[in-house]
Amino acid sequence: MESENITSTVTEFVLLGLTQSHKLQYCLFVIFLVIYVITWLLNFTIIATVAVDQQLHTPMYFLLANLAFLDISDSSVNTPQLLSGLLTQHTVISFSQCFLQMFFFHFIAGAMAFLLVGMTVDRYVAICDPLHYLSIMDWNMCTGLVAAAWFGGFLHSVIQIGFLLQLPFCGPNVLDSFYCDVPQVIKLACT
Repeated sequence: MESENITSTVTEFVLLGLTQSHKLQYCLFVIFLVIYVITWLLNFTIIATVAVDQQLHTPMYFLLANLAFLDISDSSVNTPQLLSGLLTQHTVISFSQCFLQMFFFHFIAGAMAFLLVGMTVDRYVAICDPLHYLSIMDWNMCTGLVAAAWFGGFLHSVIQIGFLLQLPFCGPNVLDSFYCDVPQVIKLACT
């Protein structure tokens, strides 16, 4: 008897979440919601303070405000999925939503990593060459560092997702997590 190789393309992924215990899910929901709201409020406070106070219109605080914005953005990629998964029993995410989540997670996290490198350059110049600091770290340099960070994060993410989209997904579609990430999704590829 000849066996047929039946394959179907994966159109959605099932997220198992953090735990299957209902009591623990509600407790974790409250904890993560409080942390998420505090993260938003504190980072928004940093951004608003830097924007309003004229004395803080310096390169260091400009970079800090951009880092706070990236922190808000980064926490907003996966946390809503986590919170909704803690309230429902069966969490499903479509193939395109999963790849968008991975794209934005790596885009923002990559931009954050590059921005942190830019912030170290800022502090290096401030410590090692304080008399020339304002001429070196002018607004063009600061906006260039931020733009380079965003571009680096974008490039990092596009390359990863470009390689991932070339893989065939025809087998299991269950992720033992609360969000999509590259190592977990690669394990589900058919090759």
